[in-house]
Amino acid sequence: MKQWEVVIGIETHVHLLTQSKIFSGSSTAFGAEPNTQANAVDLALPGVLPVLNRDAVECAIRFGLAVDGRVAQKSVFARKNYFYPDLPKAYQISQFELPVVVGGQLAISTGQGDKGGESATEKVIHLTRAHLEEDAGKLLHENFQGKSGVDLNRAGTPLLEIVTEPDMRSSAEAVAYAKALHALVRWIGISDGNMQEGSFRCDVNVSVRPVGQEELGTRREIKNLNSFRFLQQAVDYEVQWQIATLEDGGRIKQATILFDPDTGETREMRSKEDAHDYRYFPDPDLLPLIIDSEWIERTRAAMPELPAARKQRFADEYGLSAYDATTLTSALDVADYFEAAVRAAGKNAAKLCANWVMVDLAARLNKEGKELGESPVTAAQLGGLVARIADNTISNNIGKKVFDALWNGDGQSADEIIEKQGLRQITDTGAIEGLINEVLAANPAMVAEFKAGKEKAFNALVGQAMKATRGKANPQQVNALLREKLGQ
Repeated sequence: MKQWEVVIGIETHVHLLTQSKIFSGSSTAFGAEPNTQANAVDLALPGVLPVLNRDAVECAIRFGLAVDGRVAQKSVFARKNYFYPDLPKAYQISQFELPVVVGGQLAISTGQGDKGGESATEKVIHLTRAHLEEDAGKLLHENFQGKSGVDLNRAGTPLLEIVTEPDMRSSAEAVAYAKALHALVRWIGISDGNMQEGSFRCDVNVSVRPVGQEELGTRREIKNLNSFRFLQQAVDYEVQWQIATLEDGGRIKQATILFDPDTGETREMRSKEDAHDYRYFPDPDLLPLIIDSEWIERTRAAMPELPAARKQRFADEYGLSAYDATTLTSALDVADYFEAAVRAAGKNAAKLCANWVMVDLAARLNKEGKELGESPVTAAQLGGLVARIADNTISNNIGKKVFDALWNGDGQSADEIIEKQGLRQITDTGAIEGLINEVLAANPAMVAEFKAGKEKAFNALVGQAMKATRGKANPQQVNALLREKLGQ
């Protein structure tokens, strides 16, 4: 049977974090009443002229530097002509032959790595370009008695369209790339990445070809995927459909398609246009965009430490595993929180801080549906808690009680809670030994079971000893003294 290779390239539309639109002064705030944030420029009224938003260009420069692309010192805006009800000018201002960013790359990782029991696979996805353009409006089809409404609030919102080479070979790689790009644009502060609001939308080009064939197959473009789960489902279905069509003797026609999450299927929307169909030509109302070296260097100096560099530093400076370092650099606020906790706890407690951030804190945030920025426990408070576990003032189990108190508290520190509730760990060997003697005397049956070779009996005795101290005894001391008493 013929073997098939999947080929995927992605075009991502990223809403840029600017207060006003790319060519007008209208607000870009989300959620306003329809058509309340569209001025004369957005409506394309006669005589109006576009004025380029400097902040949008700054965002493009930041992205180009982050992916090690070439920021073009000269780029040109063009008119992309097509007719659609939510495009008032009947053309979109975009960039075609001379984009603002050329090339670049983004590393992705598939698999769970050392934590998930499978090896992570690293791969570099090459970028073709990134160009600035304006978004269109939005058609509304509900509650209009069979008619459609047009909301132009979104028209003119600044976009950065990021285009990859056809480097991906599976839906897993496509999702990994989308997640890595999503994390990066949020990390460098150029987009909020809110997928539900349409701030991050992917158009995925999918084709298949026989293994070993150099020539690319005919692609179909899945439009406007705003969910990682939908992206994976859409690609998987489309790949299966294309292979089945070809194996049945059919032919793939280039087309634009949509994914229906209710049915899990793709369906054709229209035959795919090529660039010449849009009749691109330079916009006569906009001068070429000139970005000098000084502007690029100023932007470079203001850039945050990038995820890859910070991941490597976390591994080198704090001795974290690749999995931990990757998880803690998944978002800028997570990385900042972790480092602030380490500063409070001490560098020697970095691994313990990592565990608390990735496990206990993450679980509580997830349970209550909160973002990290909404956490009642500050990084300094968590670091203070970890410090007391690291120096054996409290055990890890007692630490969970302290964490609960911090979460539900009024801003007290871990030290204040420990003192107020009398939670200090018992480390006095004589006191622990006396309690163990009492436990052994009260549980002769368990002692006999242990001496008969039943290890579970030992765990039960440890539990009794910890219960006698209300969990405040040092667990390692309890284990060591108990085995000593039992003759091991």
